Order: sequence, then structure tokens, then C-alpha cells
Amino acid sequence: MAATIITTEDLREFKMELLDDIKKIISNQSGHRSKKWLKSPEVRELLGISPGTMQNLRINGTLPYTKIGGVIYYDYEEIAKVLEQNRIHNKF
Repeated sequence: MAATIITTEDLREFKMELLDDIKKIISNQSGHRSKKWLKSPEVRELLGISPGTMQNLRINGTLPYTKIGGVIYYDYEEIAKVLEQNRIHNKF
């Protein structure tokens, strides 16, 4: 097995690459939740549902919302809570 010599410069370069990778991962994760309040189109895209399904979820009380003027807002944390509460654990 051949020995490889690692220099201080190699370690610095590795550190910078590692930091860049960590920053990318953090920014990708935080990109999904950059706002507390989401509008209807954002929630539909997030959940992959139609406008009709969205309206049904509001009407039957599944999805809490706030309406100001004619604009409906949804709390991201409330959406996550609804998803967790309706989680189904199948046992095979």
C-alpha cells in the first residue's frame, strides 16, 4: 500500500469544498420553507393537489387558513402538522 502525503494546502482545499457542500445542502433544505405564510397556489404546488381539492380541505376543516381581504393564507407549520396527524402506518 503506497503512502500519500497530505499537505496543509490539501486540507484547506478539502475544508473549503466541504463547507461549500454543507452550505448547498442547508440552502436546499431551507429553500422549501422560506416563508411562514403561503398563498393557495404555493400550497397546491407543495401538496400536489387541485384547486377543488384545496377548497374541499378548507371547507371540511382539514386545512386551517387565514383570510385577509380576498387572499387566503396558510401557515406552513399548520400544514406540516396536518400531514403528520393524518399519517398512516401500514404494517406488512
